[in-house]
Amino acid sequence: MVSEEQVLVELSKIIDPDFNRDIVSLGFVQDMVIDSGNISFTIELTTPACPLRPVFHKQAMELVGAISGVEQVNVNMTSRKTPSRQMTTEKSGLKSVKHIVAVSSCKGGVGKSTVAAMLAKTLASRGSKVGLLDADVYGPSIPTLFNVHRAGVRATDNNEFYPNEVDGLKLMSFGFLMGDGPAVIRGPMVAQYMQQLLHGVLWGELDYLIIDMPPGTGDIQLTISQSVQIDASVIITTPHQLSLTDVRKGIMMFDKVNIPILGVIENMSYFEPDCCDKKYHIFGEAGVNVLKERFGLDTLAELPITEKLSSNYDKISNQGIANDALDSVIRALGKKITEKILKPEIKFDEHTISLIWEDEIITVPNRDLRLSCNCALCIDEMTRAPLLNPDSIPLDIYAKKISLIGNYAILVDWSDGHNTGFFPFNAIRDLSKKIDKHAGFQGCEI
Repeated sequence: MVSEEQVLVELSKIIDPDFNRDIVSLGFVQDMVIDSGNISFTIELTTPACPLRPVFHKQAMELVGAISGVEQVNVNMTSRKTPSRQMTTEKSGLKSVKHIVAVSSCKGGVGKSTVAAMLAKTLASRGSKVGLLDADVYGPSIPTLFNVHRAGVRATDNNEFYPNEVDGLKLMSFGFLMGDGPAVIRGPMVAQYMQQLLHGVLWGELDYLIIDMPPGTGDIQLTISQSVQIDASVIITTPHQLSLTDVRKGIMMFDKVNIPILGVIENMSYFEPDCCDKKYHIFGEAGVNVLKERFGLDTLAELPITEKLSSNYDKISNQGIANDALDSVIRALGKKITEKILKPEIKFDEHTISLIWEDEIITVPNRDLRLSCNCALCIDEMTRAPLLNPDSIPLDIYAKKISLIGNYAILVDWSDGHNTGFFPFNAIRDLSKKIDKHAGFQGCEI
């Protein structure tokens, strides 16, 4: 007779590439039932639209099916149940939404709404229950993208709204209430309207709600972030240095309200003509490296300049580039939800700064870290040429205050008055290795 141990041994051969661990040790295998030669079990994924679903299903069927004595295999693919969503108001239409992802940009014109629509539409095309909330009061884009220009939505007697629906995708926008006219409203009214859009829409059960955030980092963005339990955010930018410069503002905003950042989607990354396979990086191609070096953020996708992603709803179709971008976002979301990221203990004195984890300690000299700063005051934003004169940095410089930025970087308030530089953990780790290697080399010379 087939034993549970035999089945688990085979299933442990399935490795989740995002965690580099097998699905058994991750606790994904649930509810195993063995009835003679009939084997059934559940593989619990991180999120409903996990792109690894068909891969895991196929591998599980083949591995367990190959066990001697197994006649039939039934693999139920499901996703992890989410706890009840915390709200600032008791009555909210968001309570049955499993995951909320904010799509943000720190300046307008980078294609944020187009990317949000692309992600939502592609999710819906895969069978997920998806909603798209256009939270830009002053410049709503969703009505134009989806060609829904009629003003008015169905409402209840309690002034609750039913979202519009296009091909199974639920949509809500301030533009549906006001039509194509300009929104001439002031601060207090904006907050009131925003609360209504956030909590007064009857979404029903959703696997995902994508919030198309207003551009920038002002009061509206903070109101949204503090009023809704957002699971994670994605920042949209372009490779142009002016756009990259503003990414820092978005990082600080999301850190302030404790919203994890999955990474960055670089829109308008390149142009690829139909006549050849050559890519033209119109705005430069150093954006990915800059984001990694300066902020420690992964680039989830690089989207080209193409009509397929820059027109209306009908053109935002199930393109390969759309699928690849969505896969990266969903995998990053699943990892963020599941993975318990430990924040390091920070110790610093007049000589060094140390980041201390349970299994790792990174230590760097104060002056070396200060000299490695990549902020706009130390590195030219356009040319990446160094602006900092090393001779201007005191030998006895020290950190007056250190703040954690999410789970990936620190912000240091230096004794020379400098306080604008991010130092990602990976950058500090690389600097420490470089210093150790150099010290070792010098030792051999002696």
